[in-house]
Amino acid sequence: MSDKAKLRKSWQEKLMDSKGLPRVEKITLKMSQRWGTGTIAIPAPKEVDEIMKSVPKGKLVTINQIRAQLAQRHGATIGCPITTGIFASIAARAAEEAATEGEKSITPYWRTLKEGGVINEKYPGGVEGQKKLLEKEGHQVIQKGKKYLVCDFEQHLVKL
Repeated sequence: MSDKAKLRKSWQEKLMDSKGLPRVEKITLKMSQRWGTGTIAIPAPKEVDEIMKSVPKGKLVTINQIRAQLAQRHGATIGCPITTGIFASIAARAAEEAATEGEKSITPYWRTLKEGGVINEKYPGGVEGQKKLLEKEGHQVIQKGKKYLVCDFEQHLVKL
């Protein structure tokens, strides 16, 4: 094993490393051109995972719902789209890592969709793996262009 491989953190370790987060910051002038003015909640990885874990079988959540929940929780104008997306991805990889280690109760990352009900192709298993898991839970997945989305996903969204 190389020295680099020994030093690399597991996905589960990355999930637990809060790096001084969460915190709320003022939206900078540069950011305000895209997201408006006010404050931005930068979550801890574990917070994103906790919300993803709370989605029951048969229900779905969008990354934007998670961001809104984080903003509300921290009294901020918006939840950070960049860190929320990165931490959702870390939560998904940590869940898959735990599953390969025999853990039965993992974060159901396949229930977290992109805007518009689109499956996140970057999550473990890619679109095909998540499609199978979603269909197993009773959802219908269709292909629209290059994207795969859950039919009538709005009817299955969890109330956060």
